[in-house]
Amino acid sequence: MSTAIRSPLLALAAPGGALTLHAPTLVERLLGEQQTLTAVDRFARKHEDGEVPAQAKYYRDLIPLEAPKPGQQYAFEVDLDVCTGCKACVAGCHSLNGLDEGEVWRTVGLLHGGTPAAPNQQTVTTSCHHCLDPACMNGCPVKAYEKDPVTGIVRHLDDQCIGCQYCIFMCPYDAPKFSKERGIVRKCDMCSDRLANKEAPACVQSCPNEAIRITVVEQAQVVQAAEASFFLPGAPTPADTMPSTIYKSKREPARNMLPGDFYGVSAEHAHAPLLVMLTITQLSAGAFFLNWIVGRFFEARAAETFGVVSACLALALGLAAMGAGTLHLGRPQYSFRAVLGIRTSWLSREALGFLVFSGLASLFAATRLLGVFGMPWLPAALVTRLGAWQSALELGASVAGLVSVFCSVMVYAATKRAHWRASSTGFKFFMTTLILGASTVLMVSGVMSAVRPTLAEQFLSRTVFGNLCLVLAAAAGLKILSDASVFLHLGDRHHHVLKRSAIIMSRELRNATQGRFICATLGGVLLPLMAMRLVHGAPQGGWIAGTTVAAFVFALAGELLERFLFFAAAPHSKMPGGLR
Repeated sequence: MSTAIRSPLLALAAPGGALTLHAPTLVERLLGEQQTLTAVDRFARKHEDGEVPAQAKYYRDLIPLEAPKPGQQYAFEVDLDVCTGCKACVAGCHSLNGLDEGEVWRTVGLLHGGTPAAPNQQTVTTSCHHCLDPACMNGCPVKAYEKDPVTGIVRHLDDQCIGCQYCIFMCPYDAPKFSKERGIVRKCDMCSDRLANKEAPACVQSCPNEAIRITVVEQAQVVQAAEASFFLPGAPTPADTMPSTIYKSKREPARNMLPGDFYGVSAEHAHAPLLVMLTITQLSAGAFFLNWIVGRFFEARAAETFGVVSACLALALGLAAMGAGTLHLGRPQYSFRAVLGIRTSWLSREALGFLVFSGLASLFAATRLLGVFGMPWLPAALVTRLGAWQSALELGASVAGLVSVFCSVMVYAATKRAHWRASSTGFKFFMTTLILGASTVLMVSGVMSAVRPTLAEQFLSRTVFGNLCLVLAAAAGLKILSDASVFLHLGDRHHHVLKRSAIIMSRELRNATQGRFICATLGGVLLPLMAMRLVHGAPQGGWIAGTTVAAFVFALAGELLERFLFFAAAPHSKMPGGLR
């Protein structure tokens, strides 16, 4: 430790100007010493003098003395009886981890219930539960998560993240948070660096009532608790991810305990790049598939004539949609990593599927263009082989497109949210594929028939054109009825997910809902039936072209609005929140 006084004597001015020397007193020595002590010296002095810091007990009492053994892992343990909802844990976590403004890794919610005579209220602190089977890790397309094999802590690898935010969809407890400033997702890692140095996490150290601690749990018991649905009232089911957090209380909770915000509903984020990507890629896949169906089974000559235009249009729209999808990423420059999680992530499979689709579709369009504009500089044998490959490429692109749409369905079904279950999402996505695919083929046929009226008979025949109009009208009508059926749940007693969606659509998103049904009815039902009537009457290319273009525009607008509602009217699952 540094010496405060360089000389053992002090010089004092005596009367008459003479100087006298005397030994410093104890107080003088202490005052001098305090002026040269560093912060480390002062902290060490307190320990030497027995003045142990008030929070030193947290380093000793509220963290395990030993690391987990095989079959065990670290977990948060929350004593609900002493949690007062002061949010000191929230402030400590935010401060120590240097979070952005508005970014929180630990929250405090509210449960309430009971009767007027015996009301029951409980505050709940919650963070990442470091699940045994973490959905965030399983769904990540770039392998930006890892579960420590010794401690069981689920860490997020910031450098690997591309900011796709799919882990936010996957986590039923709303633990991962997106940082706009950094373009990545971040989450609680139980302050693993502090634990490794025998120090308590920030939230544990900050709680004045010792409501949070780190404990070691048996993973087998966590599994059993999840199978018994034993976790926390008002929280999502633990059966899917098996959260490790332990909530304990000596009091029996009321049977009707619900989150404070249980009856509050509001629109969610619409994810504009995603809704555009999903809708237009399904259009592209549907157009390729219907082109192949028409050319293979009905109008081979027509497909040869206008198929190249339809294929190129579908391909261009599909590529543009995939480009729009990258705008959803926080770090789009690393989008090439999206296929790394192919073994576990449906998002990786979707990305790979659309890459294959776009590659095969591009090759097909290229061979068609070469066939239209001629290839005199190529050997005749190669020209013949390219022509033979066209059918295989078109079929391959059609199949790859439909497989990719299936992967898109599973991307949302894998979240296990009730609003995005596989049956309803699959119906929505594949009906969009059929509706927009048919609209595109009809529009191309109608416009080209008007542009080249002398060759109108080389495009779709009246029978095939009319049948496509009927298919479009039937598909659109069926989807409209299906979408409208959600409003039947407005009168339900149980405040379930579909009722919440119906409330959001009928109140906050009423204009978007009305616009969706109006556009779908015009573009999917009325205008296609009008085009069918025109083509079976006295053929007037201009009217037919105008009608099919209008049908395409309204149908596309209707499907975009439907996809907007798919995201915005889907209440997400989370831990209990507070009153609004």
